[in-house]
Amino acid sequence: MSDIVTKKLAVVNIGQLVTLAGPARPRVGVEMRELGLIRDAALLVEDGRILSAGSYSDLRGEIGSEVTVIDAESRLVTPGFVDAHTHLVFAGNRAAEFEKRIGGATYQEIAAAGGGIQSTVALTRKATEDELLAQARQHRDWLLRGGTTTLEAKSGYGLDHATELRMLRVLARLSAEGPVRIVPTLLAAHTVPKEFADRREVYLRWIVDELIPEVAELGLARYCDAFCDDHAFTVEETRQVLEAAKRHGLGLRLHAEQFRPGTGAALAAELHAATADHLETVTEETLNLLKAAHVQPVLLPASVFCLGRDQYPPARTMIEMGLPVVIATDFNPGSSPAPSMMFTMALASIAMKMLPAEALTAATINAAWSLGLGNEVGSLEPMKSADFLIHECEDYRELAYYVAAPARPRIFIAGVEVTL
Repeated sequence: MSDIVTKKLAVVNIGQLVTLAGPARPRVGVEMRELGLIRDAALLVEDGRILSAGSYSDLRGEIGSEVTVIDAESRLVTPGFVDAHTHLVFAGNRAAEFEKRIGGATYQEIAAAGGGIQSTVALTRKATEDELLAQARQHRDWLLRGGTTTLEAKSGYGLDHATELRMLRVLARLSAEGPVRIVPTLLAAHTVPKEFADRREVYLRWIVDELIPEVAELGLARYCDAFCDDHAFTVEETRQVLEAAKRHGLGLRLHAEQFRPGTGAALAAELHAATADHLETVTEETLNLLKAAHVQPVLLPASVFCLGRDQYPPARTMIEMGLPVVIATDFNPGSSPAPSMMFTMALASIAMKMLPAEALTAATINAAWSLGLGNEVGSLEPMKSADFLIHECEDYRELAYYVAAPARPRIFIAGVEVTL
């Protein structure tokens, strides 16, 4: 006989339970509106995994005296949010540049003057690993308080050997301490550091020939990303980075088409990347390439909003074409100091005309599939991790309706309530 005590949990009196039960793949088209919604529901958890989800009348007979019962008070219960694009680890902030942008300076002008990513690189290089860990933990907690239970996080504010590895080690330490599941991505191809401004090909060869092989061998990243843009890397330079990453077994993600078309999305399709992120200026022709290559678009409306721009990604076109859309915060110190997935959902609905159900799907199950975790998180189905939220509202549409509400859902990760 095993001496392991079975931990059972029952969440009852759920007004609306969003299960997102469905096919074992990202959701497309009208599927993005199909939430697997159950009213007057209950959720049963055993050993940190979903045992069953259904109506309370059907499940109440399975709730024995040994089960811990939680009353949801007729509120909404959803899967935990999955944030598929963040820059979690950095030192300092760029509040001074924020003020400059408000005064009329553009993102590109600030970057050309030595600000932008380069200013964060300078601060991050000076920080110790423990200092970076402490600040990243604070950032993690901001996301967690809003209901993010799984997130992707990138390096890219080091742009040298010591700091890039330091950032990835911070992500490994943060993931190990829990409770949030963190998927690490190498983004050394974020921009060319100032000391290589006249030797960009040397910096590129270092990433391709030395850094990517080392990071892959150490197991410090699951994906590799690159920023393909006029002030970052060209399409051909980006190709070299991503092909090297692919050779060394890393998955591919790509910042593409943020400021003008022709900056990387077609390459993401050619190389069968997991995602193409941003896509504010993408064309329908290129979207057809992404669809054919099964590349998921990751849309980042908060970065458009925070930069004061008005060209949002064409989410409606993507959904109507059958692309499995993801939304994410792009949390970072420059273009998107916005850690809230619910705010991102509100922007997706207001600025990109995504229905609240579509936004919720894009922030959970589709995001999970984009990280290779669709069989583990993103929906409340049997045998998946019991990562769920008991919200301070009763209807799923309120998640997008109440813009920037100071909501504090009750958060459960692997069946354990998280307190902050």
